Amino acid sequence: MTKQEIILASQRYLFPSVFHYFQEPLVIERAKDQFVWDADGNQYLDFFGGIVTISVGHCNETVNQKVTQQMAKLQHVSTVFANEPQVALAERVAGLTPGGKLTKSFFTNSGTEANETAILAARCYTGAHEVVALRHSYHGRSALAMSASGQAAWRLGGAPAAGFTHALSAYCYRCPLGATYPSCNVRCATDLEEMIRTSTSGRLAAFIAEPIQGIGGFITPPKEYFEIVHGIVKKFGGLFISDEVQTGWGRTGGKWFGIEHYGVQPDILTSAKGLGNGTPVGLTVARPEIADALKGATISTFGGNPVTATAAKAVIDFIDDHKLMINAAETGAYLRSHLDELKAKHPIIGDVRGMGLMQALELVEDRDSKTPAPEATAALMEAARENRLLIGKGGTYGNVIRITPPLNISKQDVDDFVLRLGASLEQVSRTRQPAAAVPAPR
Repeated sequence: MTKQEIILASQRYLFPSVFHYFQEPLVIERAKDQFVWDADGNQYLDFFGGIVTISVGHCNETVNQKVTQQMAKLQHVSTVFANEPQVALAERVAGLTPGGKLTKSFFTNSGTEANETAILAARCYTGAHEVVALRHSYHGRSALAMSASGQAAWRLGGAPAAGFTHALSAYCYRCPLGATYPSCNVRCATDLEEMIRTSTSGRLAAFIAEPIQGIGGFITPPKEYFEIVHGIVKKFGGLFISDEVQTGWGRTGGKWFGIEHYGVQPDILTSAKGLGNGTPVGLTVARPEIADALKGATISTFGGNPVTATAAKAVIDFIDDHKLMINAAETGAYLRSHLDELKAKHPIIGDVRGMGLMQALELVEDRDSKTPAPEATAALMEAARENRLLIGKGGTYGNVIRITPPLNISKQDVDDFVLRLGASLEQVSRTRQPAAAVPAPR
């Protein structure tokens, strides 16, 4: 099919809710390492990684070789049969979870399913029903996961499912309480107790949160936030679910999981995306007694698939063998320093935030008012495309640029990225400058 035939077929045969970032859809034909090529043969530097998914580079040869060998041996048996790749992955995961106490896994196909499983397990274990999530959060596209999500744009289909309440997010740049960190004493966290007392029955099944809110625009809480929240959640009998769909597997630098930066021990952890490096996988891992509470029969036809499990374990091993968590921390710090320099140069950048190789730029009309600039964000996406650079977009107000390259990028890649992004910012800045005043006729 030609590029135009692919675009027309997408419009004719796919749901229109399957949206594209650009005015003209970008048709990707192939990819390798940190680059992708479109149908016209143009090469792009990929600093979004398939929506925070390409963790060890496109078409990683080490991972793909193991996947190919597994496909030739055993491709599918479903969860009603035991198989070595599934239990080998589960054992590997158990040895990496925070505190080593989360040792029983349930595998699915996506982060949505992983979060559904986590909430179901929490309700079965506690006997309670109510779940507290955060504003600006995103937990998936199913009816239940949309109800847990704290953004109207991602809650389709009318009335959300019952049993979800949304607490204040630690959005320091746009503090909902009008305070400033650290003099605020992290009031957004301490407010959780009053919210539970006034907006719930007071008996929680769980609290679910992303350590860094992904689609919310990489909102990064202060270091004290989750420790305070964790204590309050336990006070009301709830389990702490860490949604690591985007923050897991070294993405935040120096740790396997984002929540480890906050010194909190979750009861359940979910993940997907970077675990498979493009292979569909979802993970829910919990303390044994919580997993054991999910009684009765259940299956996942494709969860724990031998090929997917082989890919996921190969990804973990590659990250470990090549010390990519360290690279994410060091190269991430190098990237962050350059983003701060771009902020100093371009007033349109209101905030820079994130951890490791999970960084964001929030764009504003002006820094005093902090008015979101979604039009400028869309323009920057188009300009970056012209400069053969792929970045992501997000945020509740559509004004955040998301930057998540593969974990094995180099500082040289960052230098290339900065040149392309800087040129794109210059283009947008020129188009936003008011025209010079014309002298009045005499």
